[in-house]
This record gives sequence, C-alpha cells and structure tokens, in this order.
Amino acid sequence: MTITDERDGGARDGSLSPAITIRGVYSAYGAHTVLRNINLDIQPHEVVALIGPSGCGKSTLLRTLNLLEAPIAGDIWLGEQRITDPKADQNTVRQQVGLVFQQFNLFPHLTVLQNITLAPRRVLKQSQRIAEDNARALLARFGLADKADEYPDRLSGGQQQRVAIIRSLATEPQVILLDEVTSALDPETVGEVLALIRELRDLGYTLVLATHEMAFARNIADRIVFLDRGEIIEQGPPTQILDAPEQERTRQFVEQILHHNTGSVPSP
Repeated sequence: MTITDERDGGARDGSLSPAITIRGVYSAYGAHTVLRNINLDIQPHEVVALIGPSGCGKSTLLRTLNLLEAPIAGDIWLGEQRITDPKADQNTVRQQVGLVFQQFNLFPHLTVLQNITLAPRRVLKQSQRIAEDNARALLARFGLADKADEYPDRLSGGQQQRVAIIRSLATEPQVILLDEVTSALDPETVGEVLALIRELRDLGYTLVLATHEMAFARNIADRIVFLDRGEIIEQGPPTQILDAPEQERTRQFVEQILHHNTGSVPSP
C-alpha cells in the first residue's frame, strides 16, 4: 500500500514511516515565538538528544509531541497518525507518547505501586490485578521491587526519577520523551537513571530526551539535535555535534557548555 501525504510531498511506504514526523511546527506563548519551523524525523528505536541553551525550545518541543502544548502551525505524525488533527484523542496520544519530567511529578499521596497503576487503570481500563501485576513486573525488571509500597518522599531522587520512568512504561508507549531527567539529581544518582535509560535503549524503545549534560548525550544518543532560539541549527551523530560541529553557533555552545561543566556524567 502506498500512502501520499504532506510530510515529504510524495509517496511513502507505510512500513518505512518514522516513529515521529514533525513538519513546519511553530509554537508561541502569547507574542513570543518559541519554536520556529521545526522539521524532524525520529526513526523507530532511535535515541535522539535535544541540546541547546535554556529557553531554546527543547521542553516546549517535547510537550508539543505529547500534546501538552498545541502548535500554532505545522503538523506532527506518530507513525501514520496525524496527532495534530483536531479529531485526535489526546489521552490516546499521551498513552502512546510517554513524557517524563525533570521534577518527577509523582503523586505524593500515592504509593509507588499506585502511581504506576493509575494510568493503566484509567486510560487502558486494565483491572486492578492486571495493572498491579504489570507494575510489579516492571519494578522487578528495573531493580525497585522492594519499593512498591513506599511513598515518593521516602525514596531518593534517583529512585523517584526511575519510578517516574517506569510509570511512563506502564502504558506501553511507542515513544518515551525525557525532559532534563538528570537535572534535579545529585551526581551519585545520575548514573542510576542513565543506566536505566541505556537499558531502555537496548530494549529497543524510541527515546527523545532534552538535556544539558553533554556526556549524557554522548553516552546515550544515536543523534544529537542542537536548537537555538526555537530553530534546529544542526543535527548529527554525537561525535560530529560535540567534536566537530559544522555550524559556528553549535561550536560556540558546545565550547561554552563544556568549559562550564565541572563534573561528568558517569557511564552505566
């Protein structure tokens, strides 16, 4: 079957569709334009790191992919589904495109198990037993089986962030978005989260992450996308972007961030 749409102006074999296709996306807060003509393909099983100065649009782009922010122009496809279609069901999209925040956003009055099972029960309509069985299996898979009945405030920052990532897995998403997930962590726990994300990559998940940590991006990403003032300036493999960028603005940013980076992200 051949599909024709606006993504590339021609025929596309449906079996070869990117996991996410972004075409001509603009986003704004009032009169302030945050994203400018974003065009990007994210392939199945690919890990893409978004880097750039604060306020460049990384978090807004992730929130737009999850439909927490509505673009003012342009379109986004999840596989063959145009999720910017006004008829698209936002809850279904968010089940398929999981978003993990910098500040964990766990419900403090719910246990770890309850946090993880909430969305599967409400969105996927799973029974309590199935949701809990799946949640316990995920916790065991990622080394947190003994934390199921704990409340978030009894966990370390690294454990809370790992629970937040596991919670995103519970709805069986096609894509996982990670927004500065190491920024709120101390150096000792960054490695725990990095190891979990690398494991997700090895399991074949499609990941898009925003980060200020260049070592994190180098260790995790298949491709790095550099944004500045809401535009994609350059993209390519980590060695190109971090070691031999083609654009002067990319080079300036990488040199500045590496100069000010007094620590390093441990490899898992």
